[in-house]
Amino acid sequence: MKRWPYPLVLSLLLAACAQPPATPTQPPPPEAASGYTAKPGWSFGRFAVAAANPLATEAGAAILREGGSAVDAAIAVQMVLTLVEPQSSGIGGGAFLLHWNGRRVQAFDGRETAPAAVDERLFLDAQGKPLPFAQAVASGRSVGVPGAVAMLALAHRQHGRLPWARLFDPAIALAERGFAVSPRLHTLLAAETALPQDPVARAYFFRADGQPHPVGHVLRNPELAAVLRQIAALGPQAMSEGPIANAIVAKVRQHPRLPGALSLDDLRRYQPREREALCQPQRAGGRWVRLCGFPPPSSGGIAVAQILGLLSRTPQALAGLREGKPGADWLHAYTEASRLAFADRAQYLADPDFVSAPGGDWRLLLDPDYLNARAALIGPQRMPQVAPGRPAGGAALAFAPMPAQPESGTSHISIVDAHGHALAMTTTIEAAFGARLMVTTDPSRPGGFLLNNELTDFSFTPADAQGRPVANRVQPGKRPRSSMAPTLVFDAETGEPLMSAGSPGGALIIHYTAKALLGTLHWGLHPQAALDLPNFGSLGGPLLLEKDRFPAATVQALQALGHTVEAVDMTSGAQALVRRGGRWLGGADPRREGIVSGD
Repeated sequence: MKRWPYPLVLSLLLAACAQPPATPTQPPPPEAASGYTAKPGWSFGRFAVAAANPLATEAGAAILREGGSAVDAAIAVQMVLTLVEPQSSGIGGGAFLLHWNGRRVQAFDGRETAPAAVDERLFLDAQGKPLPFAQAVASGRSVGVPGAVAMLALAHRQHGRLPWARLFDPAIALAERGFAVSPRLHTLLAAETALPQDPVARAYFFRADGQPHPVGHVLRNPELAAVLRQIAALGPQAMSEGPIANAIVAKVRQHPRLPGALSLDDLRRYQPREREALCQPQRAGGRWVRLCGFPPPSSGGIAVAQILGLLSRTPQALAGLREGKPGADWLHAYTEASRLAFADRAQYLADPDFVSAPGGDWRLLLDPDYLNARAALIGPQRMPQVAPGRPAGGAALAFAPMPAQPESGTSHISIVDAHGHALAMTTTIEAAFGARLMVTTDPSRPGGFLLNNELTDFSFTPADAQGRPVANRVQPGKRPRSSMAPTLVFDAETGEPLMSAGSPGGALIIHYTAKALLGTLHWGLHPQAALDLPNFGSLGGPLLLEKDRFPAATVQALQALGHTVEAVDMTSGAQALVRRGGRWLGGADPRREGIVSGD
């Protein structure tokens, strides 16, 4: 294995940077910052796994060494993440998986669904006002029907090489043996106020004095081991009927303050979906590539492709880095492009089983003529207002734009196997520690697994003042809009896979994934160097810059262009694999604990 040197000395960079002078008005990041650890970058010849925790990464690599497929490895990784990174993803949540089998790209949708008994007033109080966001999150009302296990089983039936049960062995052994509490898990537990209110979670994650277990404490989860054994033996049916399903429903419906309506019928009726990936050509670094992203109910694939497409139509598109960072002119064009994309996102994107695409085809939002017209709006100064566009064939705007509200969590996995397959999977329980509800089938056994709060990704406000409905409002059986953006990139001429990437980070996932693509494909960086770049982006309002990473001159130049600039923690957790020179180069975000492993 060849290790790549870090491109810049991070300590010198940080010392040379000035913090932008602004008071943040944005919501805090979905998961708190827990430090910045330099990563070496990696290179492998046959296969590679990139995931958010070393124990999960190594479990996936071990499966690949046994001859398993990329999907096999992803299942092993997800089960270990359920144990060691419980704040971000797990069997109580959902996932989007983009898969290349050597011939075609498939999009496997394991997004959670709303229970049949809910309606669009789910997150409104008795006066018709939206509930406080934190109160809605930590409740039974926020829990959607988990979909990750069912989706992974669907993908395994098509692309698995090893037996389903074998893929659970690493997580089961680790749950019984125990794992050392990591610095990141400890940091997030120490900041928690809602999680200790759940008796099962409090007994597992915290000491008798109420403090979280210290870094290095060996945490065993025999209850999760027992649950995983049932799933290994019975498949996804174990999550939809029997003791696990009964425990999930009881936990949701017996919440002491805001119980939910989840039922056993909801669990039994859940079906993962196989959707058509959104693939389109992109000009990158002097050549054409084929960029493939996830379709709705994710907004990530369309938003990333729109931003890159709009940016490529500006004079700033060819600008390089300045002293290792994007310059003010480039950041201006990028931000304006992203504001246009986020306006379309708020207007149009929702579950396609409930909401039609403008003009009947989501690809119209990526049509070259449409992007040309939208890019023409980007000028030398910040646009005062940004409205959604009207793609060709699109009807009058019947929906109201979704009001801004916080979005959370997630983890990302990128894998390429020795059989020529590749995948990008972004997986989530939404907020850090989800709904703060820990499920156990046997209270005498420590541990369990956490449930998602995915329904808070729906618009709390179902309609605007004129009565126009929001496309992403709550409806029974509906999947909430997501920002997850698992991405695969191919050589446009040969069809060879070139890249797998994605990130956690709530709505900022879109920017973190775009940055990884721009850094590697446009600026030619090693994927590790691309992920090391400072983060940036806008959710439609202020221009956000990663705290302490940009010089004061850049901030001042952006302010002169009309931007309100805010310095914030931007805790990305991107993973990226890039094919160059016959090898797979790997990068893991220095803001989290992930690594890349392989042969």
